[in-house]
Amino acid sequence: MQLDTESLRTFAMVLDTGGMTSAAQQLNISQSAVSWKIKRLEKQVGRDLIIRDGRSLRPSPDGQELLTYARSIIDLHDEAVAKLSSSALTGRLRLGVTEEVSAELVGEAAGRFDRIHPDVVIDIVVDRGHKLEELLERGKLDVALIQVFPADLHSNDTVLWEDDQVWICSPGWTYGEGTVPLVTFGEHGFYRPLAERMLSEAMIDHRLAFSGPSLGSLLAAVEAGFGVALVSSRSVSGNVIPWPRGESLPQLPIVQQVARAAAGPSSEVVTALVENLTTELGELGDP
Repeated sequence: MQLDTESLRTFAMVLDTGGMTSAAQQLNISQSAVSWKIKRLEKQVGRDLIIRDGRSLRPSPDGQELLTYARSIIDLHDEAVAKLSSSALTGRLRLGVTEEVSAELVGEAAGRFDRIHPDVVIDIVVDRGHKLEELLERGKLDVALIQVFPADLHSNDTVLWEDDQVWICSPGWTYGEGTVPLVTFGEHGFYRPLAERMLSEAMIDHRLAFSGPSLGSLLAAVEAGFGVALVSSRSVSGNVIPWPRGESLPQLPIVQQVARAAAGPSSEVVTALVENLTTELGELGDP
């Protein structure tokens, strides 16, 4: 068992502030990121660590014992970082990320990188994968975090984690027969070509019903019954269910989340950032 320092820091902050929302504000991350870190920590230790008592939170007996160790670990970690945080790296980095990678988590990782390398400035751009690839090819980005199929990996890609894909629909609109309306990110969306190909090969009539600019708009459209969507299982939220008719379709391929550096030799700063992101975000692929 290995307990990461940032999960312990989040655990202690939740108990210190009495809630997930307050902890998120103090740590400058999203509430969903706080919840994810607590759930992951509880899964790692195999025990409940926090008890909800009305509107407040308190540690379980196991949580109280871990909290003592957590504070010591955090203090020693921060002391070591302060001693070793001096860095000779300088420069400016342009990093592109998609919504599915999560700008909040990337921002958190980039923030820690900034503390270790204070003379490196990171500019973050959030956009669709195909746009980020275009910017990378044009030299407008140094690194992009994007989705690819294993067959499309580049030699300068670093795999962060793998995701499953899933068909989703509204519980009240399952489209069990007839023409299937598709909800997608649009013509250049990552999932649309695969969705259309799989439906065509299965001889299922379909039409484009909704194109959304963001993950939030896509999920809202599915919830409202506009149609069926193909997305990463990690992105599923809200009042949606697996599309029953999708169970008869061939198995969906794995999608890999990668850090893709611009073509050519990588600078020392780019190499350091990719290594940092691999360490910080690679754990998202853990079971």
